[in-house]
Amino acid sequence: MAPALSREQQAVFDLIEHGRDHVFVTGRAGTGKSTLLNHLAWNTEKQLVICAPTGVAALNVGGQTIHSLFRLPIGVIADHPIDQSDELKKLLNTIDTLVVDEVSMVNADLMDAIDRSLRQARKRQTPFGGVQVVLFGDPYQLAPVPGSTEERAYFADTYRSMWFFDARVWREAELKIVELVEVHRQHESEFKYMLNAVRHGMVTKQIADRLNSVGARPAPSDGVITLASRNDAVTRINQSRLVRLPGRMQTAKAEISGDFGGRNYPAEETLDLKVGAQVMFLRNDTQGQGEMRWVNGSIGTVTRIASNVHVEVEGTVHEVEPVTWERHKYSYDPATKKLSKDVVAEFTQFPLRLAWAVTIHKSQGKTYDQAIVDLGARAFSPGQTYVALSRITALDGLYLSRPLRPSDIMVDRDVERFMADAGRAPRVAQTAT
Repeated sequence: MAPALSREQQAVFDLIEHGRDHVFVTGRAGTGKSTLLNHLAWNTEKQLVICAPTGVAALNVGGQTIHSLFRLPIGVIADHPIDQSDELKKLLNTIDTLVVDEVSMVNADLMDAIDRSLRQARKRQTPFGGVQVVLFGDPYQLAPVPGSTEERAYFADTYRSMWFFDARVWREAELKIVELVEVHRQHESEFKYMLNAVRHGMVTKQIADRLNSVGARPAPSDGVITLASRNDAVTRINQSRLVRLPGRMQTAKAEISGDFGGRNYPAEETLDLKVGAQVMFLRNDTQGQGEMRWVNGSIGTVTRIASNVHVEVEGTVHEVEPVTWERHKYSYDPATKKLSKDVVAEFTQFPLRLAWAVTIHKSQGKTYDQAIVDLGARAFSPGQTYVALSRITALDGLYLSRPLRPSDIMVDRDVERFMADAGRAPRVAQTAT
């Protein structure tokens, strides 16, 4: 059963549903941006299309990738002609509201290409061809990925920054910033205060000392996941722990049908497991009666492997069956003159991943009761430390592989500039009654 919206989430839903404003929904980790997006998708009366910059992000919200939806080439689009079939034009003419999730990973060039595509297809020179655009994301967590040296040079010459908020379209269109402020993941005021300081790069010695003293305790040997900054560290930890377990390794191969768009899969194509393996669930329980037996990010231990996998979570053993992820594609239905969302590919696998360790990047959106944060030699991107720490529900669930250093707390200067401006904008969520 879907969670009920909080009062501030309901206020933002009403703003989007009953207005035409372009809206950027942001907020700290754990403020319920995904809950609000899912509610919007299921309850809107508008012709709504959801897209995201990556395949996995699109799968998570039941949408399409931006490039697939708009049939855009990969790489910088700049002022190159955009080819559009009659079918695509009809599709783009049917949209009332376009939702872009994980918008912080969308660069300025791609945002302008979305604008140009909609204007061209709809033959209207207003921003986004008159479509309402709703953006979800937190620029303090995920940044656009720089491309080749040439692409980076293009951005340096053409835009104030790579970020979506520096796209040219925002010179013509007003973007209403709505910041969700009620944190649902953490409940301790002290921990919420410290996470906010990390988010904004305002960590005092007192905060750092408190985090480091808590994090210095020895971590339990079981039931704790390591959030590591590097892929090789994650692979090494998971493989070494799996090999150490006694018993025979068993392998589950995914069933894939249709065009899944490369190898951007939502779970392992080949999943190696043994009894005793620590695993993480990759999506919410869809079969449980009443209360969910697990959620996306729950940690458990494999107790038996037969036709299905039996996993113990917090003292209760659950039988886990394979699940199917669907890849969708929007199309225009001439009979109804409406959008239809069709399944074009399916990926079936157990919703599990080895979870003695996971990358900080892949922990995005997950919630853990306890975790070991391993930043390696150093944190190497803005927001990385914030993402890692903010996955954890309570301060006493934090363990650090080494003490935090000032160099680990980084905030992108362009994000600081944009959010400082946003701070002076009306924030609907904060004034909701």
